[in-house]
Amino acid sequence: MEHDSTLYVGLDVHKDSITIAYALGMGEVELLGKIGTSKADIDRLCKRLQSKARHIHFVYEAGPCGYGLYRQLAGKGFECIVCAPSLIPKKPGERVKTDRRDAVKLVRSLRAGDLSAVYVPSVEDEAFRDLSRAWVSAKNDLKRARQRLKAFLLSHGVRYTGKADWGPAHQRWLSAFAFGSVWQQLAFEEYRRTIEDRIAQCSRLEAALRDAMVNWRFYPAVLGLQTMRGIDFTTAVGMLAELGDLSRFTHPRQLMAWLGVTPTEHSSGEKRRQGSITKNGNSYARKLLVEAAWSYRHPARVSPQIQRRHEGIPKAIVDRSWDAQVRLCRRYRRLAARGKNPNIAVVAVARELSGFIWDISRLAMALAVPNEAPTM
Repeated sequence: MEHDSTLYVGLDVHKDSITIAYALGMGEVELLGKIGTSKADIDRLCKRLQSKARHIHFVYEAGPCGYGLYRQLAGKGFECIVCAPSLIPKKPGERVKTDRRDAVKLVRSLRAGDLSAVYVPSVEDEAFRDLSRAWVSAKNDLKRARQRLKAFLLSHGVRYTGKADWGPAHQRWLSAFAFGSVWQQLAFEEYRRTIEDRIAQCSRLEAALRDAMVNWRFYPAVLGLQTMRGIDFTTAVGMLAELGDLSRFTHPRQLMAWLGVTPTEHSSGEKRRQGSITKNGNSYARKLLVEAAWSYRHPARVSPQIQRRHEGIPKAIVDRSWDAQVRLCRRYRRLAARGKNPNIAVVAVARELSGFIWDISRLAMALAVPNEAPTM
């Protein structure tokens, strides 16, 4: 390490500025100053740093600015990692946080090898994920719009006698209902129009997502995952859009830890204490996983919907999905028989389900499920 000629560069990135610190090998960490975020600013920085060393290693924290800087630096041939902010070592006594201190800390942690790099998706995968997240946001907006309308009606003592599930009967009742006040009727109609707009937006985004999925490189994995119980089009696309390339996980336990469904642990000596799950990683992917796990409370069976999704899928994947269903249903029954809380039992099932998702998605990519297979 005494002869290390690598230049370690820490970047504290913000919307309009980047604070830079660097160290040559094991030398002292120095501050370079603050620059802008334009491409010209980055080009000038790279030329300036190249005069100090030939081998340069950059690092910055993952944040709202995305991966554009990473791709720009990697395109120039530099080593660069985007580190996880929550895993950066922090001293218990630190109470001062500034851009300069953050940049210096990144340099020291990078040089010591204490940083954990996050997965940077390809441009195509990120574009597909953006489309998927837009669809999820539209569905959440639709849910909130419906809640606002229900709250408005309830505040005025208006109650639907049937099941308010937004089905045809409920929709007909809403279209026929009228308030006595012109102002209240206007507010009611605006709430209804908002719901209609959100429904149309969800339909457009879902249609675009289905069209784009056929050309996505993980399309075979989407088809393969839909052979499993509890994983429909929404869950399969949402999970793979967030997870990205599952081949980066060499073992299913790594995926379980990334999803945050492994238990916390505090062990010392002969004592071993485990607590609730860590809840690390992607919260939306974990939400989809746990929702899918709830379907394994019931006895194992292949429903007509799942049977239709099996059409055109290789037998090896179908057999593996059935093995998963039998095992996970039995797992839930055993936990319930031991008196486990249903929520705890479902999370335990979700942890094993993530292992089957890892296996089946890799198997589907290896077998290359044909594109003409159904997606419903």
